[in-house]
Amino acid sequence: MPMLADLHNHSCLSSCASHEMTPLCIAETAVARGIDLLALTDHNSARNCPAFQDACQRVGIRPLFGLEITAAEGCHVLALFDSLAPAIAMDHWVGAALPHTPLNEEHYGPQAVVDADGNEIGTVEFYLGVPIRHTLGAVRKKTHKLGGLFIPSHINRNSLSIESQLGALPHGAYDAIEVLPGSVDAYSHRYPDVPVITASDAHCPEQIGQFPFYIPIRKRAFDLEDIRKSLQELTLHSS
Repeated sequence: MPMLADLHNHSCLSSCASHEMTPLCIAETAVARGIDLLALTDHNSARNCPAFQDACQRVGIRPLFGLEITAAEGCHVLALFDSLAPAIAMDHWVGAALPHTPLNEEHYGPQAVVDADGNEIGTVEFYLGVPIRHTLGAVRKKTHKLGGLFIPSHINRNSLSIESQLGALPHGAYDAIEVLPGSVDAYSHRYPDVPVITASDAHCPEQIGQFPFYIPIRKRAFDLEDIRKSLQELTLHSS
């Protein structure tokens, strides 16, 4: 049976997300809405991924651990991993290249680090939403070096996207591209060798599971390489 996947969700660590968006809330809501494979992708940080791992184990959903990275060009990209260690390594690499701009909490909102029960255990005092010093190409290279999936976010959005910042998708190795709902067919024909997916980009509970996609994984036990290969089945040239 194909699995229903939602690979772009923000927790309360992202200042643009609701404070209700604890890892446990995200996992519980996703299960209730039939999601099988769920990713946490906060802005430039994986600090809530340990709590997300515990929450997903508690409710019985398969997690991916990630970050939504703002590359130097100003576009958003997802880096996804199937275990905590490479996600934390990516967090450290991104963090070392992140300007420490003071967070204006009144304007942007708080950035809360929480445990699996949703209790706040810390905050990030510098703004996580700024571009890091690494380019899109460098982020892709590092993600793949750590064994992760590299997926540009909402590439046809009118801000913070590949198209808004660069005009078109640069040549390179992409495990998939995320597009806005209703755009899959058009972008599958535009980029027939690249898997095209949708995602909820959830910032509040109501948005969780809103725009998932089916991934053709047919194995009961699978890893990230199986996900990578299954994504390739979504390309036009695979059919």
